[in-house]
Amino acid sequence: MEDTPTTPTVDARLVHIPIDGVTLTGDLTTPPRAQGLIVFAHGSGSSRLSPRNRYVAGELQRAHLATLLFDLLTPSEEQADLRTGRLRFDIPFLAERLGAATDWVIREPGLWPLGVGYFGASTGAAAALVAAAQRPGVVRAIVSRGGRPDLAGDALDRVACPTLLIVGGNDAPVIELNREALPRLRGHAELAIVPGATHLFEEPGALEEVARRATRWFAHYLAPQRAARERDPW
Repeated sequence: MEDTPTTPTVDARLVHIPIDGVTLTGDLTTPPRAQGLIVFAHGSGSSRLSPRNRYVAGELQRAHLATLLFDLLTPSEEQADLRTGRLRFDIPFLAERLGAATDWVIREPGLWPLGVGYFGASTGAAAALVAAAQRPGVVRAIVSRGGRPDLAGDALDRVACPTLLIVGGNDAPVIELNREALPRLRGHAELAIVPGATHLFEEPGALEEVARRATRWFAHYLAPQRAARERDPW
């Protein structure tokens, strides 16, 4: 009898990331033949369980991109933030957490060879821009969904990796903030406007369009062949 070929399975596991005396919880999913790893930074008042981010993560996984969705805050910090709202807008603090999670990724066996990208939503996009500016050469691409790049401050001028800013067509104030940020980014940057979408991209087809654009961006800039050329163009 001939052996039946086995189908490679997705590796999905709960991980615990030690950062500055606390432990943050994350969901790490690695599909077969992963071409890169996308670390998610959720927006204010959200968590790794955000249905919008989990939908985008699922689409990225289908494109052979590993994903890490993790909580930027501990449970006790989340409870305190519900009362004060202070930490969700503390961009340097959130960027430090995101950067430390990135450092954990590149030290983890099996993950370090993968090119790293950031997917940031709302205030999480500002944290992603700051963390990327602090790690040139480590973070290879960024996608922002309904982001607040203005909250990244002077870090915008130091972001050198390719950055895609996605904004809803009916989210006028955020469109303007992203337009102002675009020329300050040092690397290749584009602004993509999804017609008819509001800030949360809840309209039919809006989030699907975000996922399509994000998948194309990351697949292009995290492809192993492209990464090799950038390291050694000769």
